[in-house]
Amino acid sequence: MDLWPLGIYIAIVLSLVGAMLGLSYVLGQHHRDRSTDFPYESGISSEGSARVRLSAKFYLIAMFFVIFDLEAIFIFAWAVAVRETGWAGYAEVFIFISVLLAALGYLWRAGALEWGSGRFTKRPK
Repeated sequence: MDLWPLGIYIAIVLSLVGAMLGLSYVLGQHHRDRSTDFPYESGISSEGSARVRLSAKFYLIAMFFVIFDLEAIFIFAWAVAVRETGWAGYAEVFIFISVLLAALGYLWRAGALEWGSGRFTKRPK
């Protein structure tokens, strides 16, 4: 088996990366000001600590996004292959969506979607 084309490819890639890093070092600016040591984001100088404690509700919303984003990906993949899956595929996607809707109903009932004050406990009836 001839591996010399792979070796040439690796050599070309490494030399190209080295050339780009070398040129950026040679042509780049080399000055240090006091203002370059401070973090700057979106046109606003940062104030205070970056270690801010957020409420668990923000993390819940992030998890909801991830869960339902993955749901959309799986349903899209199912929709692409719907002809090959047949009736078994319909049953499987129905079960999949039913479980997700049951979980959403449970979280809604438990009050996890409430943005008012209070804990994640069941709402009084």
